[in-house]
Amino acid sequence: MHIVLTGGAGFIGSNFVKLVLRDRPDYRITNLDALTYSGNLENLSDIEHDERYTFVKGDVRDPKVLDAVLPDADAVVHMAAESHVDRSIMDSGPFVDTNTRGTQVLLDAWRRAGGNEKRFVYVSTDEVYGSLPLENPEIKFTESTPLDPSSPYSASKTGGDLLVNAYFHTFGMNVVTTRCSNNFGPYQFPEKVIPLFVTNLIEGKKVPLYGDGKNVRDWLHVDDHCEAILTVLEKGTAGQVYNIGGNNERSNLELTHSILEIMGFGEEMIQYVEDRLGHDRRYAIDASKIKNELGWGPSRSAWPAALESTVKWYVDNPQWWQRVKSGEYQSYYEKQYRSRT
Repeated sequence: MHIVLTGGAGFIGSNFVKLVLRDRPDYRITNLDALTYSGNLENLSDIEHDERYTFVKGDVRDPKVLDAVLPDADAVVHMAAESHVDRSIMDSGPFVDTNTRGTQVLLDAWRRAGGNEKRFVYVSTDEVYGSLPLENPEIKFTESTPLDPSSPYSASKTGGDLLVNAYFHTFGMNVVTTRCSNNFGPYQFPEKVIPLFVTNLIEGKKVPLYGDGKNVRDWLHVDDHCEAILTVLEKGTAGQVYNIGGNNERSNLELTHSILEIMGFGEEMIQYVEDRLGHDRRYAIDASKIKNELGWGPSRSAWPAALESTVKWYVDNPQWWQRVKSGEYQSYYEKQYRSRT
């Protein structure tokens, strides 16, 4: 199988590339990435010479690039997205353009490439469901929960969700959608909470905690997420949505205390900051459908071990996150790939 993966130089994408190359020796994968601020080819430096891996610098909004890359593919896994809620609050335009319009452009290009009956996986988020009440912990998101996004980011992802569903019903496209909970693990861009908190503490800075810290998230290790996406790619039913969760609900305050304890700091390192606009109170995933129908369940997400190993990765790899924070990693493409293309 030849997979075209969009956004493969990002956090989840780079981990997915490595999973496929490790666990599917008869698969090829092409990584199509525009290398915006969070796309980092250094994440893939250890596999860049694998003959089953190809990198193409390009944008999912560019039909010419897509028409050149897609005809040889057996499947598309669409991960490319603007994903940081805070940035979407400051400027929603790039999120709508990439996450909604980019998905439409990619779907049309896949149809032109003869991919209507080939698998198309759209990687979405549980944030399309909106927020759950803290006082009702028994309620969780199911695949039939109405979509009710709260931020410009989640609204733009919802636009992509609805387009994928429409192309299934209108054109009979072989599409499946995954909606995951909060990811964590190696190579996550340090604007996200876990790498931000860990790297701040290493640098002697306090950790910024929104509001009262009671917001709850279901934490999913990126390796579990990538394994679930591959399972849906290979076994999922066309037109269906599959929730992917880690069975690992924690409040932001609990997460913060866990990181502080692992790193040997106390509460004095917490800096409470004004809450995010429209901040969803609770996300919780019911992932029983993917377990019952496809046989997948999380095996790497449970705390404390998964959080401890993640913290250790950032502690042990300061050269990676220091370059990312400074923006120096952007030169990696120029150094490693420009001369070959």
